[in-house]
Amino acid sequence: MSAPTVPTVPTVPTAASPLSGAGRPGSPDLLRSVFRQHAAGVAVITSQDGGRPVGFTATSLNSVSADPPLLSFTIGTGASSWPAVRDSEYLGVHILGEHQRELAGLFARSGADRFGPATGWSAGPHGVPVLEGVLAWLVCRVVARVPAGEHRVIIAQAVVGDPAGEGRPLLYHQGRFNALRD
Repeated sequence: MSAPTVPTVPTVPTAASPLSGAGRPGSPDLLRSVFRQHAAGVAVITSQDGGRPVGFTATSLNSVSADPPLLSFTIGTGASSWPAVRDSEYLGVHILGEHQRELAGLFARSGADRFGPATGWSAGPHGVPVLEGVLAWLVCRVVARVPAGEHRVIIAQAVVGDPAGEGRPLLYHQGRFNALRD
């Protein structure tokens, strides 16, 4: 009696293969298209630059360690907020609620007046701008800036914060800000 024939799995992507995808293998387009499928929480990172508040929207926020309490996020070195993040000892991290789509868009737009009259904020611990109405916020001390291509991975330790905001989180998925659905 002979052994049953086992079908082979293709190792080279073909047009009909589940291994085929957008862009060429290992390309920036492939990475972007895959991460469009990944829902991420939305945060705003704030800092000071020469006494003026700066900030940007980040969807790369991650918890790194509970003890010590570390988090990470990334920022492009060409971003307008990069010089402040590069030079600041302390940063603000704000978790946005689903009611804050406009705020997320404002902090994501290049050239926008992010801290204009429509943005509620105050100077918080260590002079870090703290946004009003967010689900939670932290002031963190930067402990590392790790080069990663044209970006930097910022690792920061939570110093003080407030997790008591109300509402549901804002998400980023498929290039849009979305509400969490049950």
